[in-house]
Amino acid sequence: MASSASPIPYFEAQAVEAWLGPRKVFENLSVQFHRGEHAVVMGPNGSGKSSLIKLLSRELYPVVKPGSRLRLFGSETVNLWQLRRRIGLVSQDLQAGYVGRVPAADVVLSGFFGSVGIGRSQVANAAQRERVRTLMEQLGLADLEERPYAQLSDGQRRRLLLARALVHEPEVLVLDEPTNGLDLQARHQLLEILRGLARAGTTLLLVTHHIDAIIPEISRCVLLRQGTVVGDGPAATLLQDAPLSALFDTPLRVVSANGYRQVLPGS
Repeated sequence: MASSASPIPYFEAQAVEAWLGPRKVFENLSVQFHRGEHAVVMGPNGSGKSSLIKLLSRELYPVVKPGSRLRLFGSETVNLWQLRRRIGLVSQDLQAGYVGRVPAADVVLSGFFGSVGIGRSQVANAAQRERVRTLMEQLGLADLEERPYAQLSDGQRRRLLLARALVHEPEVLVLDEPTNGLDLQARHQLLEILRGLARAGTTLLLVTHHIDAIIPEISRCVLLRQGTVVGDGPAATLLQDAPLSALFDTPLRVVSANGYRQVLPGS
């Protein structure tokens, strides 16, 4: 944990068991994350990465049993409205949830209401609309305010969801596979935006199986496999040939340049 990290974790799981329908996704999950440290959770498909995000966003609840606990910002009871102000989320599920006719500005505006789109009863005030305009301008989306969601590229949609996640100026930003489906230009644009947020003080939690999506500011790595933490430590130590080869059960070779990493087939 970085020395500047908060002593109270924003996420603390101790011996957590959790189920998605008939499937047990965690049996004995223990991990914590602190404000002030930028971390990545890596693992193959089916390792429990998305379920971990659902625990954090309170879409998934653990089994209540002795010796087990789940705390967010030090508390086992959470007000969802307050949680949404403190944690911004960009996820694949959220991107898929918007219908094509929703104007781009309304995608961002919906972050104030915790909704997917804007309903008739949800009336934004002048300060909220100004915040939307400011964020869209900062993320290079100013000319897209009235553009329907269906007419946007994947890169534009991802930046819109990022703007949506930032409307409350959250302490923590959680990103689920943020570069999936993006071309090289859109990927590089998004990663530079994330680097700026990290340097400005927003705590990042990146969840991915793409090593090239890990920005240089990420200092901690948690390796997840079949719902179990199999590695937790400095990114420089765990994002190497042997740990990743074991995690993905295939020979891999990690190469680095300018603070970023790529994975090549190993021998």
